[in-house]
Amino acid sequence: MTSREKIHVPDAPSILGLAFRRFRGEDDYPVMVAVLERHNAADRIERAVTVEDVARTYTYLTNCDPYQDMLFAEVDGHVIGYNRVTWWKESRGNRIYHHFGFLVPEWRQQGIGRAMLYHSERRLHEIAADHPANGARFLESYAEDTQPGLESLLLREGYVAVRHGYDMVREIAGSLPRAPLPSGTEVRPVPPERYRALWAAMDEAFRDHWGYSPPTEEDYQEWLHEPTFQPELWQVAWDGDEIVGMVLNFIDVKENEQYKRQRGYTEGICVRRPWRRRGIARALLTGSFHLLRERGMTEAALGVDTQNPNGALQLYESVGFRPVKRGSTYRKPMS
Repeated sequence: MTSREKIHVPDAPSILGLAFRRFRGEDDYPVMVAVLERHNAADRIERAVTVEDVARTYTYLTNCDPYQDMLFAEVDGHVIGYNRVTWWKESRGNRIYHHFGFLVPEWRQQGIGRAMLYHSERRLHEIAADHPANGARFLESYAEDTQPGLESLLLREGYVAVRHGYDMVREIAGSLPRAPLPSGTEVRPVPPERYRALWAAMDEAFRDHWGYSPPTEEDYQEWLHEPTFQPELWQVAWDGDEIVGMVLNFIDVKENEQYKRQRGYTEGICVRRPWRRRGIARALLTGSFHLLRERGMTEAALGVDTQNPNGALQLYESVGFRPVKRGSTYRKPMS
């Protein structure tokens, strides 16, 4: 580790060989994946991540310079964890200063995670110092209910759970429901020249959701290049030439192989406001069940904001989804 790479973390515990450094670029991608795999296994987070996934994410970062906004923890030169920070401005005017991190299980409960959290907060205060002072500001992080240690740390440091979400699953074997689309609408494919129109329709539909912030061009480009970008699986409703609603289904082959299951995701579920309350989302969801089963899937999954203002949780429960995990967004005001 060179002197330019070293980062002094004043709150770090006295552990022989413990040191902190900056991001080294793409050379760090494999060690990041190794940390993620062990972190996720310990916390029962079922998410398959590859070096290619990390490289894609870091190609399209917004409001984050990883060479300044990341912290790597090492013991005797071996990476045991890392943190990253970013920020955004919500449409309602709040500025959100978000941090997250990963730590392998054998080095937890020794003060390392707390020291890394403090470092992230200090970095976010530095970033916020260059922003206008108007509007509310919040430090933010996220934890799932399989991460009690992280939840306890956030609560001890003054964070409050402000929003909850469920991961939900539905079996799609056996008899499946169908629901018709309203008259005048139909499901049609989306040709490549209409991808931006679909992106704009999705953005419009999500504007009234909690925590909404306008997507960036980097977000759009990342979406186009994700392996879960699978237009052949989409269920998109049209009213003439207007895209009015969608379920952007996908199958994560790597994840299914890793966890020995056949799961398809029904995500990106939204209907533009003028076409709501007409059964479009229900019709697209039930159609998605049949489509995914035809592709060999035995279950469908999605994530939902439990306080979604449009009754999404109730809709998903009514078509057979059940919660299997809860995640929470934690915030505290930035002083």
